[in-house]
Amino acid sequence: MIRVLLVDDQELMRMGFRMVLGAQEDIDVIGEAADGLDAVQMADKLRPDVVLMDVRMPVLDGVEATKRITEADTAKVLVMTTFDMDEYALSALRNGASGFLLKDTPPGDLVSALRAVASGDAVVSPSVTKRLLGRFLGDGGGELRDATVLDVLTEREREVLVLIAKGLSNTEIARKLFLSEATVKTHVGRILAKLELRDRVQAVVLAYETGLVRPGDA
Repeated sequence: MIRVLLVDDQELMRMGFRMVLGAQEDIDVIGEAADGLDAVQMADKLRPDVVLMDVRMPVLDGVEATKRITEADTAKVLVMTTFDMDEYALSALRNGASGFLLKDTPPGDLVSALRAVASGDAVVSPSVTKRLLGRFLGDGGGELRDATVLDVLTEREREVLVLIAKGLSNTEIARKLFLSEATVKTHVGRILAKLELRDRVQAVVLAYETGLVRPGDA
């Protein structure tokens, strides 16, 4: 059973999420919070598997709440926002969130994302991530990082990182590179270890920050 804490300052939004998630046999909504500070305290008390986190809230925003929850290793965080070009969402990813979705994400995709995050994966929406990072990194919104940080990767690992940044799953990467899925998983694990990254979300951010992938790349 996946234990979920809902965090949103709008009661109707929490009600909608609860209805969608409550209909799933493997998901249990164990609590709700209306601001980031309550979220941190409830996460510490209830120890959910995943926190579904809004970013723009009173008292304490979702970015700082995400940082505190992930630094304490209390739970994984899946960020939800109304805005697909939201600097708060990018900050949340940098501060430990395991994924980023829009609030108008179809119910089925939301459920799949929660399950993925709970299992230890990260949720990267290709179109949303490209627009988000394009605004704040690749289109003049921020300076690129020194790309020599990627020199520790082999040519194949660099190729896999590019595909991760474009939002491909392990299965899709395996098909594209004519590899087994197990081999792709091994490459992904080595990439994360070599670059000292926590998950695929951080890998995507780094790929854009170093200019390895740029917004608009096919």
